[in-house]
Amino acid sequence: MDGNGRWAKARHRPRFEGHRVGAQSVRAIVRAAGELGIKYLTLYAFSVENWNRPKDEVDTLMKYLARFLKSEVTELQRNNVKLEAIGQIWRLPEFVQKQLAETRAALAKNNGLTLVIALSYGGRTEIVEAVREIAAKVRSGQVEPAEITERVLADHLYTRHWPDPDLLIRTSGEMRVSNFLLWQISYAEFVVTPTLWPDFRKPQLVGALDEYARRHRRFGGV
Repeated sequence: MDGNGRWAKARHRPRFEGHRVGAQSVRAIVRAAGELGIKYLTLYAFSVENWNRPKDEVDTLMKYLARFLKSEVTELQRNNVKLEAIGQIWRLPEFVQKQLAETRAALAKNNGLTLVIALSYGGRTEIVEAVREIAAKVRSGQVEPAEITERVLADHLYTRHWPDPDLLIRTSGEMRVSNFLLWQISYAEFVVTPTLWPDFRKPQLVGALDEYARRHRRFGGV
């Protein structure tokens, strides 16, 4: 969800205003995804690299995150959304971890859209952690090196319970994946839009889905 800062700068507003309006886009896109019958939606909310941003901006983002998780429970419940999170959750402030746990618990029985929020997430970090877990099992004799397959590695990723994404949407015209789901997007279709995240709403989502529908996915075949 890229472009909050540029959206604010273009309007001569502080960066946190871009994050505030960006949260409105989250609400709109989650609602639209449910209406369109999408079963899984992963939003890249905060990367491991984002910890390097100015402390006041990080603190503001964490406050917005906790506020969003609390204020959106009713909306998410109404739309039968189940909430999950991936990343180094332990690095988040305690008040965010607490609110995240409460919101997940409140929505745990829902069976509509599964909303996965990537928080303190990095694709390389995820793979390294998976390799460490497998290495520990090899050392303890639970797994033989020859038994390590792509499936085994995938079963140790944060996303082990969900299918790989079919479509990756990159907002604000950025032509890079930014350390996002590096293993999982190996066969995902990419749609890059110049739209900044605060302006990304249902019409832009439908446009990306229309573009995806025109693609012919061959998965290495002919």
